[in-house]
Amino acid sequence: MGRGMMREQVGGISPGASLAEKVEWLIRNLWPADAEPPRNNVETAAAISRATGEDISSTTVWKLRTGRQENPQLKTLTALATFFGVPIGFFGFAGESAPIGDDLTIKALQRDVEQGIIRPEVLRALVDLSPRARWVVDEMILAAAAADRERKP
Repeated sequence: MGRGMMREQVGGISPGASLAEKVEWLIRNLWPADAEPPRNNVETAAAISRATGEDISSTTVWKLRTGRQENPQLKTLTALATFFGVPIGFFGFAGESAPIGDDLTIKALQRDVEQGIIRPEVLRALVDLSPRARWVVDEMILAAAAADRERKP
């Protein structure tokens, strides 16, 4: 199984991800460390508005997260990009957003290492594995991710 498949299935952002999937991924993986984690769309909208000065409603956040708004205003996308610290191209077409998604996945992993969620020695060990051993680890991660998705409501 190639690295691209692993990215798509294990918390990374697939090149064909919808806007709703991208917004949800940002909230789960790149929520700013200095902002209180949101418990709902009201808190999410308030945090984005406070940080960017752009008035974003909880309804807008709900529509974005559920896919009911696939074509938001540029100012809304700009506020999201500013708040999450991502290029606005992340919200664009697959061809232009795929490399950005890869970079953001690495950024999320790096943040998890810095916060102690992922141990640095685990990543170093992964790099040092033989291709066959790495394939086994890939398969285990994919299976764990699939099981995790099934458990979520």
